Amino acid sequence: MQDLNEVYTKANKEDLKFKSPEGLTEGLIVQISKDKKEPEWMLKKRLDAFEIFQKKEMPKWGPSLEELDLKKIHYFMKPNAKNSQSWDEVPEEIKNTFERLGIPEAERKALGGVGAQYESETIYHKLKEDLEKKGVVFLDCDTALKEHEDLFKEYFMTKCVNPNLHKFAALHAAVWSGGTFIYIPKNVKVDIPLQAYFRMNAKKGGQFEHTLIIADEGSELHYIEGCSAPQYSEYSIHAGCVEIYVKKNAKVRYSSIENWSKNTFNLNTKRGIVEENGVLEWVNGNLGSNVTMLYPCSILLGDNSKTDYIGIAYAGKGQYQDTGCKVYHIGKNTSSTVLSKGISLDGGTSSYRGLVKINQGAKKTKSSVRCDGLMLDDKSTSMTIPSMDVQESDVEVAHEAAIGKVGEEDLFYLMSRGLSEEDALKMIVSGFISPVIKQLPLEYAVELNKLIELEIENSVC
Repeated sequence: MQDLNEVYTKANKEDLKFKSPEGLTEGLIVQISKDKKEPEWMLKKRLDAFEIFQKKEMPKWGPSLEELDLKKIHYFMKPNAKNSQSWDEVPEEIKNTFERLGIPEAERKALGGVGAQYESETIYHKLKEDLEKKGVVFLDCDTALKEHEDLFKEYFMTKCVNPNLHKFAALHAAVWSGGTFIYIPKNVKVDIPLQAYFRMNAKKGGQFEHTLIIADEGSELHYIEGCSAPQYSEYSIHAGCVEIYVKKNAKVRYSSIENWSKNTFNLNTKRGIVEENGVLEWVNGNLGSNVTMLYPCSILLGDNSKTDYIGIAYAGKGQYQDTGCKVYHIGKNTSSTVLSKGISLDGGTSSYRGLVKINQGAKKTKSSVRCDGLMLDDKSTSMTIPSMDVQESDVEVAHEAAIGKVGEEDLFYLMSRGLSEEDALKMIVSGFISPVIKQLPLEYAVELNKLIELEIENSVC
């Protein structure tokens, strides 16, 4: 690790001025930290992570990442906008982009707070006053680092996600920018969801937002994230990070719809630690990106803790959706339920990759995993790659997997009732994904259904 004064001197000589150069250098990392006026400990954490990133190898399993050239990515893109609590102050170009995506229309719905990030920085964040009075903190991470530094330092990439976890966790720790920080005080129940939306708009862009949620004892929260990017001919990367701390008797539901463009590599890391009697629920929808590698993870640390995962992944032409869930059972009498649905069409590949590990001493653990794959033609691929590591005998573990193609008889039956092939496929898919759709907020369920139907229309046509 170099002396920080030497690093600052080197960065000043490079004079980057945030022209978004391609590739990642130590100097760029320092410039990011200096621009944000971060404390020295955060810069050190970034530079330590950069060293880890350089040493770590690319994943040698799952989808190929050969087409992702990390030397050609723009790791920091600062929009021409300041963080605001008034939508009127957001520049028109950025405002128009978000309004087409339903932001801030979502704020007028039953939401407790809304955040919006464009490229590398948050441009809008607002929390309802009644929640502020209860002590709820809902800020972008850059602001939270300044206003709640001690809390941020204690929880940011320490116990939940460590930069040593894998190459892209280290990359994230080095260049993270923006994101959402939430703290829910003891026994406060936020009965209306908080929401954030992340938009990556530039060519060869990288987005590395960080989500840090701390639900104190006895609290409750539902948080929703949406992500998107336009289609370009060159590749982009999304390597965000989500850390969730569920304290004793607390409950958190995290819902996410990720609709990245088909030239984006979605390499996100999501993890939660659940203490005694805590509950963590994951609801995920993935249907964009060239490649997705995403496996939300729950660490059931406390006795009687619980996690549920419900996910759906759609892979069309040229797409590889490698998604799943990881659960580590450590406490006694813990339980987990995993339901994964994968759809592939027009040569796409959808796979479930998951892990359930039950530590010795985690007595009375119960775990149920079901992963289903549906192929809508003869060109597509669907796989299930479950892994179970059970080191305790006093447990109940169940796993089911089913992969199949749309049957000709089913299509014939529906078409004989007057439906076109396209409408028949839509009906079959709708029935297949209904257990997941039912768990989403209404507007997200409608939107996800529309997006999948549009993909089917484009493929069939």
